[in-house]
Amino acid sequence: MSIEAKLKELGVTLPDAPAPAANYVPYVVAGDMVYISGQISADENGLITGTLGGDMDVDAGQAAAKRCAIALLAQLKAACGGDLDRLVRVVKLGAFVNSTADFTQQPQVVNGASDFLVEALGDIGRHARSAVSSPSLPLGVAVEIDGVFQIK
Repeated sequence: MSIEAKLKELGVTLPDAPAPAANYVPYVVAGDMVYISGQISADENGLITGTLGGDMDVDAGQAAAKRCAIALLAQLKAACGGDLDRLVRVVKLGAFVNSTADFTQQPQVVNGASDFLVEALGDIGRHARSAVSSPSLPLGVAVEIDGVFQIK
């Protein structure tokens, strides 16, 4: 089954790849690797903002992280000329969680992205990652995730 077909089966439609918000490119292709800039939590209603451990719980944080993963796949699709089936594997995610100083469940929040990628991509979605706290993120978003992908 193609990646696009699996996403459709999961009820996920990839948005257009978000444009960069400053002086950088959304992705860089170097050989068989794609480095995707940080994708902030947003959905069809706009930015997903909040602070984990403050006005946002882990479930809401996981949903925000999943939206970051969807945006990563949208950027990957653009980097692959529209063909997601060029993906060999997800290599690494770097995740930042907007959270209070005493919040310690960043890994559980980022599981929203990791679990989605494995569900959508199977074993090629398994990846290394980091999940760290940040006292604030751009535009007040809850989560930002960047990624490294191997393609053919």
